[in-house]
Amino acid sequence: MKLKLYILPAFTSAFLIVAGCQTDTHQPPTSSLTSASTTTPAAAPATAANAPTPPAPEASVAANKLAFPIRINAGATASVKDATGVEWLGDTGFSGGDVTERPDQQIANTTQPEIYRSEHYSMDSFTQKLPNGKYQVKLHFCETYDSITEPGQRVFTFELGGKTFKDFDVFAKAGGFAKAYVETVPVEINHGQLDIKFTPQTENPQINAIEIIPIP
Repeated sequence: MKLKLYILPAFTSAFLIVAGCQTDTHQPPTSSLTSASTTTPAAAPATAANAPTPPAPEASVAANKLAFPIRINAGATASVKDATGVEWLGDTGFSGGDVTERPDQQIANTTQPEIYRSEHYSMDSFTQKLPNGKYQVKLHFCETYDSITEPGQRVFTFELGGKTFKDFDVFAKAGGFAKAYVETVPVEINHGQLDIKFTPQTENPQINAIEIIPIP
């Protein structure tokens, strides 16, 4: 039989194939090869760049879900619309204390009596994440605990925005029992969070609602 001219290239190719088989001593296991050859790509391992970021804990309304103004009805088990049609969120953002509702209580000095029929009391603090900027914070109070019948029977201190309100007496401020009172405090946020601290003096601190309104 006569040899054809292409035998040398064929021999060279065969040699290369054999050489490749001999030198490839670090081939991955068969299962890895099979997985790699499928049409569905394998999931990339989690790294610092693509690993999912765990959600941050929420103290109150999350900063990325804010709709201003923020209105919180302290002590309420669910959101509520007041008589003016404004919606208030249920109780959130407080640390410590307890809640109560007095749904039949008549409230004076307001067009929004619904928000004064529940309260959060004996709390240590309130926290709300906020974008940095200037805000008007409205604190709504009303004395509806029937054991408080005169000034001086509930006195406490609260602090926010670098301001301290010492010897705060809801009954005295409102001018009597079941009368609404609003304390408006301008606040500048520069650390991404509103903090209100409450300290008891006589009886427990209490509050009925909080409004947070951005100042343009």
